[in-house]
Amino acid sequence: MSEVDRERVMRAVSELIEAIGEDPARPGLLDTPRRVAEAYSEYFSGLGVDARTLLADTVPLDSSADVTGESGPGEIVLLRDIEFRSMCEHHLLPFLGVAHVAYLPGTRVVGLGALPRVVDTIASRPQLQERLTDEIADTLSSGLDARGVLVVLDAQHGCVSARGSRQSGSSTVTMASRGELSDPLRRAEVFALIGGLGGPSGDR
Repeated sequence: MSEVDRERVMRAVSELIEAIGEDPARPGLLDTPRRVAEAYSEYFSGLGVDARTLLADTVPLDSSADVTGESGPGEIVLLRDIEFRSMCEHHLLPFLGVAHVAYLPGTRVVGLGALPRVVDTIASRPQLQERLTDEIADTLSSGLDARGVLVVLDAQHGCVSARGSRQSGSSTVTMASRGELSDPLRRAEVFALIGGLGGPSGDR
């Protein structure tokens, strides 16, 4: 895990304050460099962290017999409305939203608390929403050896709501699917369980 160089961030923020024509020694700004450095340590805490390690503590999936007496793998595991925040790498402005994460277990499952930790760790880096979606899906697919994975992110971007066109009410929806959940019919099952989505704009 890489550590944010707080002293260096503080110097850079002081220089930035001067560059915009302000006085870093003004009482209201005097402590701003330290506050920004502390915030950046949290925002970028996922740098250098392999999120797959958060999936190491799994338990075997006990196959149960269906009505025909045959055993089979587990059905869909879905965790909805995982709140996340990340930083857009283009403007270093935050984007905030929710993640819906589903997977089809192979031979093992993981505690549900691990899924938000995976999302948070991968989100805590300079990111693009499209890449973030893909990285979460790839981590769950390989880390759990899942038969299928579906990840949907719905987020509002500071670079869209606070600058340029200032579309404060808009959100961006992206999707990444792997394995059996790449099948449109299986994806439709998950969308029905998620509910409230008009359909993802990015299928990656």
